[in-house]
Formats: sequence, C-alpha cells, structure tokens
Amino acid sequence: MSPLLSIVLPVHGVELFLPHCLDSLGVGAPGSATDDPAPAGAIEVIAVDDRSPDGCGAILDDYAARDPRLRVLHLAENQGLGGARTRGLAEARGRYVWFVDSDDWLPEGALAAVTAELLKDEGSDPPVDVLLTDFTHVYPDGVTEPNPWRRLLAGSPLVEGCTAREHPALMQTVMAVWNKVFRREFLLDLGVCFGRGYYEDISVTYPALVTARRLRYLDRPCYTYRRGRPGAITSTASPKHADAFAQYDAIFAFLDRRGIGTAGQDALRNLVFDRTVKQALTIYDTPGLVPTALRGDFFHRIGEHFGRHRPPGYRYPSGLRGIQYRVLASGSRRAYGELRRTRRIPRALRRRAGAMVPAVRKGMRSGARHAVYSTLRRLPLDEQLAVYAAYWHRGYACNPAAIYEKARELAPQVRGVWVVETRAQAAALPAGVPYVLVNTPAYLRVMATAKYFVNNVNFPHTMAKRPGTVHVQTQHGTPLKSMGMDLRDHPIAAEGMDFDRLREAVARWDFLVSPNPHTSEHFSRAFPGRYELLETGYPRNDRLANATAAEVAAVRERFGLAEGERAVLYAPTHREGEGGYVPRLDLRELAGRLGSRYTLLLRTHYFHTGGTGELTTGAGAARIVDVSAHPTVEDLCLAADALVTDYSSLMFDYAVLDRPMVVFAPDWAEYCRVRGVYFDLLTAPPGAVTTDTAQVADALLAGDPEAAARAAFRERFCPWDDGRAAERVVRRIFPLAEPTGQSTERSSPHPAAVGHGETV
Repeated sequence: MSPLLSIVLPVHGVELFLPHCLDSLGVGAPGSATDDPAPAGAIEVIAVDDRSPDGCGAILDDYAARDPRLRVLHLAENQGLGGARTRGLAEARGRYVWFVDSDDWLPEGALAAVTAELLKDEGSDPPVDVLLTDFTHVYPDGVTEPNPWRRLLAGSPLVEGCTAREHPALMQTVMAVWNKVFRREFLLDLGVCFGRGYYEDISVTYPALVTARRLRYLDRPCYTYRRGRPGAITSTASPKHADAFAQYDAIFAFLDRRGIGTAGQDALRNLVFDRTVKQALTIYDTPGLVPTALRGDFFHRIGEHFGRHRPPGYRYPSGLRGIQYRVLASGSRRAYGELRRTRRIPRALRRRAGAMVPAVRKGMRSGARHAVYSTLRRLPLDEQLAVYAAYWHRGYACNPAAIYEKARELAPQVRGVWVVETRAQAAALPAGVPYVLVNTPAYLRVMATAKYFVNNVNFPHTMAKRPGTVHVQTQHGTPLKSMGMDLRDHPIAAEGMDFDRLREAVARWDFLVSPNPHTSEHFSRAFPGRYELLETGYPRNDRLANATAAEVAAVRERFGLAEGERAVLYAPTHREGEGGYVPRLDLRELAGRLGSRYTLLLRTHYFHTGGTGELTTGAGAARIVDVSAHPTVEDLCLAADALVTDYSSLMFDYAVLDRPMVVFAPDWAEYCRVRGVYFDLLTAPPGAVTTDTAQVADALLAGDPEAAARAAFRERFCPWDDGRAAERVVRRIFPLAEPTGQSTERSSPHPAAVGHGETV
C-alpha cells in the first residue's frame, strides 16, 4: 500500500543540521520520533545524498538502518538542489509529496497536523492539489519571526479551499517550495521540473499555484525555515543569482503552453509578471548578492525580462513601484540608481509627469517630500526645539503631554511643537500649543532639525535619527500583555508586525521611560537596545497623584455627575483578531442591577472607532454614557468612583487613585493563549475577579471589600507615583533654565514650527 505522504529531502553540506531535521521527521533513532507522529504507514522519507562532501551520507545511512520508512539515494555526481529534488520525486510513492530542506526542521506536531489535514480531504472533488502551511523563520542567534505573509492567508478563502484566481493575494507570498505539500499526480501532470542553480523551485511553484483547481491553507506553523546561515543563497554574493532569469523563462513558457494570458489581458498572468519583476529587483537592490562587476548586466537582464514577458494590456502599478518599473522599462540604470538614492523622479521621466496617473503623482509627492526632508537635514540642529507626538499623531495626550507641560515650567527655552494628522486634531489642542500637520513643509522642517523627540509610539521610520538628537520613548502603559520582541511567540497577536523594523526603531531611542520595576524588567527584554532606562514613574500619572478634591469635583461636573451619584468606568482592552469593540459585559443588565444611583461610563480602546452608540436603559436603571471619544483618559479616571476592566493597562494607572476596581475576565485563558501575559492577573488582582455581569454588579454593590488586594497591587505597580515623574524626566532630558527668576510662561511659537501649508 502506498503511503499518504512522501517527504523528499535533498542533502548537501548540512552535517551540523541534518540530525535535527531527521529527528523532527520522526525517523531514525529510538526516541527521536515526535510526541504525536503521523499515523503508521502514512509517510515515507526519501533522502537524496547529493554527493555531500561531509558526513551527511553516513548520518543518513545510520538513521535508515533503524527506520525502514527512510530510503537513501546516494548520487554519484552532484546535481544541485533542483536535480536532487527531481531524483527524489521520481522515487516517491505517496499520494502527496513535500519537499523539505535538510537544514530546516518541522516543529512538534506538524507532521501529524499535515497528515490529518490530507486525510480529512480524502475523497473531495476536486481534490486539494496544493496544501500550503504556515511557517516560522529562525535566525542564527535563535531569534524567531512569524510568517510575514500570514495576514494574507489567515481567514482567507484558502482555509476552506479555493484557487489563486479567487484569492490573488496568494501570489504576494513566499514562492518557495518548502511550505507547500503537492498532490503527486497533479505535480507530475504539470510537465514542469525544478531548474538548475539558484531559485530552482519557482519554476515549479508558480505553475502549480496558477493551475491548481483547489488550494488549501493550514493556519498552523508546520515548518521552521533557517534564515541567514553562512552559505545560504540569500546571504551569498554569486553570479548564480542570474539563474533566476532561466526560471522566469520556464514559468512564462508554461503559461504560454497552457494559454494563460496569451490571447489578451489576464489578471493572473499580470500577478505572476509583477511578482517576478519585483523579485528580480529585490535581488538587484539587496546589498552583497549580485557581484559589483555583474550589476550592470543583471539590471539589463531585468529590463529584457520586463520587455519580453510584459503581458498584453499590462498597466503599471501605482505609486513608487510603478515609477520604478517605468525607469526599468526605459533601460536607464543611472536613473534607477538616482530614484533609489534620492526617491526623486529621475530627470528622464520629469517631462512625462503631467501624463502620469494620479497614483504615480502620489508617489512623486512622496519622493519630493523625502527630497525636501533630506535637504533640510543638512541644516544645523535647533538645540532649543522639541517635537512631541502621541498615539500615531492623534493629538495631545498621555506621557508626552505631561512632559511637555513640565518642560514649559522647568526648561521654557526649549520650544515644544506637536505633530498631528488632521486640522480637526489641531483644533482640539489646548489653546496656544504650537503644532504642525503631518507632511507639510513645516513638519518636514521640525522633523529634520529638532534636537529632541518625545513620543509614546515610534516616529515614522522614514524620519532617520540625526547624530546629536535625543529620542525619548515613553510608551503608554504598564504591560500585562506581551510586548515588542516577546510577541514573536504569539503569531496572532504579532500579525503584521515587522520585527526588523522594530529593532531599527528601538536603536533610535536614547531614553525609555518606565512606570514601575515590573515594566523595567519586561521592557528591557521586549525592547532590547542601548538606551537609558528612566525609572521615574509615568508622567501622565502625576495628575492622578496630585489631584485635589476641587479638581475631582470640577471634572465630575463636566460629565454631568451629581453629588452622591456613583460613576463606574468600564474600560475593556483590545483583543487581537477582533475588528472592533465586541461587548462581553451586558451593560444594560449591569445598569439594571446597579440602579439609578449609578452612571456607567463606557470607554472602548483607542484602536476602535466609537463605542456602542446610544444605549438606553429603563426606569430605575443606571445611565450609560459612551465616553470613548473623550480625549483625556485621566479625566475619566478622576471622575469615576470605581473601575471595571478586563486586561487594560488602565488598571495600573487607576490604582494610583486607590479606588475600588473589578476585574472582568470571562476569557482569561484564551487571552493568555493569544496574546501572552507577564503575570497571572487572577492570582494577584487589584480587586474582585468576575466572569459574568451578575458578579460584576455584586462586586460593585459590595462596597470595598478588596482593599487589601488593591494595596498589594499598588505596592507592586505604583511605587514611583509620587506626583513628580514628569519633573524627573525633564530634569534628565532637557537643559534647565537658569534659576534667575526667568518667566515660565509659554514662549512664543517658533516661526518654522507653526506653518500650516499644504502637503508637498
């Protein structure tokens, strides 16, 4: 009886990695099998010793002597990766075949998951021609990175089974063969073969993906791909990178044989063409791949590929990539280099700019802004200018706002300017606060010349750090949930994250503000860098620590809260995988249980737009007021007599006020699994722990029986909240004003900092 799955394993020069790979396949020495292996008789492994110069052949023979499922082919001559795969495929007997690289490995449970998926689909019509799996990258230092294309596949029609035409985003993902399991008969009927030399697998994967009648995606990491090891083609300079062009020719010859896009415009052929051009330019643009002496010829060959295989009716992509392709089509390597270096439209294309489509003009504007910014960076630093922003330019808030206000008092000679996205956000700033709008000339000037930068998230990566500048990263909450690099083990929460870009951002930080020892411990690991950790407490919490009874009364009056009326703030956190606010607490039921002496203030996470809309309640029930749009969360904390939250970091700030809190945790186990947490909240909560609406109401009506738990929580997370955190930050960051009675009134706005021109 033939096996369900044949694993083809080409082997050459991987003696250090081969045993790990074989063990992950569950073959060989006793005890090496995975804890949950594939069903008996389900797999065979065909290892092809491609005349390996090291001890790989002996290792394979040793494993095969103990496991009949492993067959070894020893080749008399080296065939290369493509040739070895071809020989292994010829020996395969399984209904499906999986090409695994021998320096990689399968994570625990992967083989069982893949075979179960294949068995589940047995007898389907049409059958699955290609099963794609999720995967993980691992680097030489042990750092892992989730599949960067997962967001294009998870939750897509591919999970249930569809074609590439039905899910064209598939063509943007990795085109390698190792995360794809092929129906063997389908693969053989294609009449394609692996190429010679580098990029040998794309001449198989492209034809398979564009012709498969049914593709499926298994949303589980089933492959661990080793990146950056010495000798890997992705990190080796070689003339063999030009082998890619032969593979491209083979791909388009296949499309021609099948009549895909030969008679007119075809979206799928366009996608294949775009992907091959993009890959060729990536090879050319990546430093250290194409040898210097061969770069001119390589660029010329990309242009030839573009002209030879350009589909009928092809339209250039929008934006900067479209400009790149136009330059490529013009054949001017010098113009392409100018575009890469300056991001400006090359002279050769400027005369045609008026005829370009609007999307290309947008790319031109982006290039022009970069050129202006680059020019302004040559100006001297303004030693008395600080740029502030919060929550991706949403407005005046959080720790940056508290630092800004204290800096006006202690270092008034340093002019502060805020960056906001829209004119509506600018109108909401406190009176007299200088600002610039994103992408205006004034914005480019302050970003290019300011000495100081203060933000609770990261400034755009396109704004490079100048020598001599000071970047202060404040973050915006004590972490219960995993953050930063710690999210590498939580792919759902990390969806869309670029960990390389995060490392670049952290490298710009000179200071990172920490609110408590717990945060210092975890941020130092989650955001590894050479910054100075400022263990000062959170500046935004100074207002809570210093609040007077008169200030609290004034805030409550602004929210229409009468004396004696009890206000409860409900502030749920964001959950990954949910598009917006998903109610778990039944607010109407809670309002009815609490009664008319209460008012419920609903504050959804700032990732969500709006909250619940209008929520009416019956006679004798509490009012429900949606305060999600209120710009200052500290106001809400001061107004509320109690807080109800699930896993929001707001609980750590609210603890400064020493008021009752209720933890509403109906899905704690699921939240821990998806997001990851730094401590068990349920064993060290700041108040009563509840899982349904009735329990929340009972806890609020009980008064304050959890004062001891809250005291322990405050001792752990609020030791530095004495009302002087902002002062400590300002004294460390900025030069202080001379103590000569100098006025601490707001200085006049910097002329370059208050322009409100149109975008460049």
